[in-house]
Amino acid sequence: MIRIATAGFQHESNTFSTVPADLDQFIRAGILEGEAIRAEYATSQTTLAGFFAACAEAPDVELVPLLFARLTPMGAITAEAITHIMDRAIAALREQGPWDAILLPQHGAAVSVPFPDADGEFVRRVRELVGPDVPIGLALDMHGNISRQMVENADITTVYQTNPHIDAYAQALLCARLTLRLVRGEIRPCSALATPPLLVNILNQGTSDHPMSDLLRLADAQRARPGVLSVSVVEGYPYSDVAEMGMSFIAITDNDKALAEDIVRHLAEAAWSMRAALNGGGTAIDDALRRAAAAPAGPVVLFDVGDNVGGGSPGDSTLILHDARRLGVRGVLQALADAEAVRACEAAGIGGRIEIAVGGKTDDRHGAPFAISGVVTALSDGRYEETGPTHAGFRFFNDGPSAAVRTDDGFTLVLITRPGGTMSLQQFRTLGIEPTALPIVVAKGVHSPRPAMEPIAREMIWVATPGVTTADLSTFVYHHRRVPIYPLDPAAG
Repeated sequence: MIRIATAGFQHESNTFSTVPADLDQFIRAGILEGEAIRAEYATSQTTLAGFFAACAEAPDVELVPLLFARLTPMGAITAEAITHIMDRAIAALREQGPWDAILLPQHGAAVSVPFPDADGEFVRRVRELVGPDVPIGLALDMHGNISRQMVENADITTVYQTNPHIDAYAQALLCARLTLRLVRGEIRPCSALATPPLLVNILNQGTSDHPMSDLLRLADAQRARPGVLSVSVVEGYPYSDVAEMGMSFIAITDNDKALAEDIVRHLAEAAWSMRAALNGGGTAIDDALRRAAAAPAGPVVLFDVGDNVGGGSPGDSTLILHDARRLGVRGVLQALADAEAVRACEAAGIGGRIEIAVGGKTDDRHGAPFAISGVVTALSDGRYEETGPTHAGFRFFNDGPSAAVRTDDGFTLVLITRPGGTMSLQQFRTLGIEPTALPIVVAKGVHSPRPAMEPIAREMIWVATPGVTTADLSTFVYHHRRVPIYPLDPAAG
């Protein structure tokens, strides 16, 4: 048998968030071991599901899941948390080995207090443990800030090539298949990495949208060249203040270093030529609300860019709600993270009245608490399942205890205990709310809600809201980024 281990963690660390990713957060989210990993992820469309599927294709391959932790994006991982997770994963690899290969389901934008390149540090430790001859496959998110430490310590590195991330399964499948080919001596992978001095604004990262779609088509052409095993366009994550922050390109060829370097150089030059188009802006809140209110039919979906939970925001921004009330815009549906308000709704019960200020309680970036009077229309445990396409392929969701409230002045609010992006319409429907029946839906996210929202939206508007995931990167003070880098340094290049 070919014995392969999988172990790792996923976290997209927003270093501008005031909420640390501490050990208690990871424990509440679940640090899974052994077959509990298979039970949670094998039937999804995630990275781990792709690993399981690839290894199940051959009867002589056994994939052993050891440890996996995943946490909603927030601030940097604390020293206690990263030490706990890495030490447990490395110990499991050591104690249950030897292994013929290792598959790592990482993200690529994890930052911890002692290790700014937390993913790279983990890959380095795995390499140090297993030595130079055991193949390592690394599957990453398209928002990774890719370091040479990651690529040089892995034999195979693949990255999602869609945003929203609907190909996590496919890219992990490719990663595992290439790793197995290396184990069997069928290929000799050779990698190259290019990191141009370029950020891509989150609003311009949709891979079906121009100009990112143009860049992906160029990558497709490069994949067709003889000897190419994989080509990855990596958008990067501009909310992690680290030296690796920014766009990157990875090419893997079969024993042809010059070809790999030519591919990444070609793509980096193409991206640089598109730099202005890759850094556009959004729509002001008032303008977005007026457009939505004037639309002949709904729902109109407003993407709350500054409170993108999938990018590390707290999920409790009230900025759109306050402006809607000021403008007299009614019929707005929105989810808000506010555990205190959920408890108040539970005390009132279904049909009970509630008067409370909701949201805006994490920090001063996301608006003031929003005072409401209204009726509690539903309560739930916040768990729901989405069997359709989702960002990164996740199937099971848990927002914690949740409540639906209909306010006296025409707002429909879903109050949740944990920060939760709007990745599935089930977030609303499990509380008896049909989003297609409301004129305006506020989605917490930028691209991750699109698989849910695009089928129902009559119009979609990306709103330039402030917050820790704002599209206006000039509002952040960076201390560790590369200098120069475009557009923060307009003369870069």
